[in-house]
Amino acid sequence: MKRNYLNLTIGVILLLVFVALLFCFQVRQTEIALVTTFGKPTRTITEPRAFPYFKWPWPIQKVQKFDKRIQNFEEKFEETLTKDSYNIIITVYAGWSISDPTIFRERFNDSVVRAESELTTLLRSAKNAVVGQHPFAHFISTDENELKFTDIETSMLSAVKGVAKDNYGIDVRYLGIKQLGLPESITQKVFDRMKEERQRFVQKLQAEGEAKASDIRSAANRERAEILTKAESEVTELRGKAEAEAAKSLAVFKENPELAVFLLKITALEQSLKDRSTLVLDQRTPPFDLLDSGAQGATQSPGKK
Repeated sequence: MKRNYLNLTIGVILLLVFVALLFCFQVRQTEIALVTTFGKPTRTITEPRAFPYFKWPWPIQKVQKFDKRIQNFEEKFEETLTKDSYNIIITVYAGWSISDPTIFRERFNDSVVRAESELTTLLRSAKNAVVGQHPFAHFISTDENELKFTDIETSMLSAVKGVAKDNYGIDVRYLGIKQLGLPESITQKVFDRMKEERQRFVQKLQAEGEAKASDIRSAANRERAEILTKAESEVTELRGKAEAEAAKSLAVFKENPELAVFLLKITALEQSLKDRSTLVLDQRTPPFDLLDSGAQGATQSPGKK
């Protein structure tokens, strides 16, 4: 009896599992599901949930699941012509995911390889069109202000994003230039052009330096002229004051010439004796005659009252 009960329980459980597999399904976090009814898409499920989704068993309904994670993709290294007719070699990378499983299934079934093949063609067309709108200096230049990588990548992404979403059910999340190269045929031309750009840059710096040096020299000359003018003015003022003082002294000396001679002798005597030198001279020689006059005055002074 117990054995029959156990077998019955197991049978019921298996029946429930079978029914659940026929009528229920779940969607993982990394999946996007497309439900078809008699082969035609009827429902898209993009988010998982705690309890299963319901469906009618096959052949009425069928669930096809796709990976909704971002797929990394890289184009081949190919030559492209710029606006000014320079050949450059570019590798473009992209990240994409399935945005509309109905369109994706219709175009590629569930083949990622076929999708990336179509995406390669789309990227190549967009790359050639965008690169052809930009001169060579936007890719390679000694002046970083001329480089336009961000604008070029944005233009490429805009060119493929709408087409990929509408025609392929693909959302291109990001796109960029991975590698940039030059063919051997134009490498030397590019180096020569870069050298010319660098030389123009050097000449520009030299011209700016010479202009600044000229400004500095002009300012220095103006300052020198101002200083000389001020100094000459001060000299003229001092000379005028000195001449005025000299005129006053000359008037005094004209009234008393003996005082002038005496002062000159005193000054000369101070200059000759300031170094404590030993001199052997005639006492009558000016200005040393003042010493003789002083000695005579000292000898005679006691007899005078």
